[in-house]
Amino acid sequence: MTSERLMPRQPVPDLRVRLTGGGEVWRLGERRPQHFSMIVFYRGLHCPICSTYLKDLESKLDSFELKGIEVIAVSCDTQDRATEAKSKWSLARLPIGYDFGIEQARDWGLYISSGRGKTSIGIEEPQQFSEPGVFLIRPDRTLYYGAVQTMPFARPSFADLAKAVEFAIAKDYPARGEVASART
Repeated sequence: MTSERLMPRQPVPDLRVRLTGGGEVWRLGERRPQHFSMIVFYRGLHCPICSTYLKDLESKLDSFELKGIEVIAVSCDTQDRATEAKSKWSLARLPIGYDFGIEQARDWGLYISSGRGKTSIGIEEPQQFSEPGVFLIRPDRTLYYGAVQTMPFARPSFADLAKAVEFAIAKDYPARGEVASART
């Protein structure tokens, strides 16, 4: 069985999502960050770990912005669920994208899960949703860093990512993992 995956230094799929709080459309192709766009894919309103993770990200937005990184969090949730998550989780500044389609999630190499009823916090899981992923995308829309999970736990630390990005920028460190096939 083969699976497609995103490759460092290669273009990533297009990403267009509506944002909570007015329906503005966020388009990756229109972003012009100094260094990176950070896209954090999260499971959705039903996930208590996502709440903690995105609250941590919200607390570090200034640090990322000072490093020339713009950030967005995206899920397969509907507008209503994404808006509820933003409100319940007190994410005043973090842009939240919603209605990210399952096929789009597959294009990004994310794992897909099927709903299994109510979670530990009593919220029904959607019929299908993506598992977490974190990506750093260069302004030219090529992949610099990517991490995907099959489970909601053991995600990359935002504090560690901030330190790593600072080093990468200072040293002009290249994206790694770029070799797609064996060379002779």
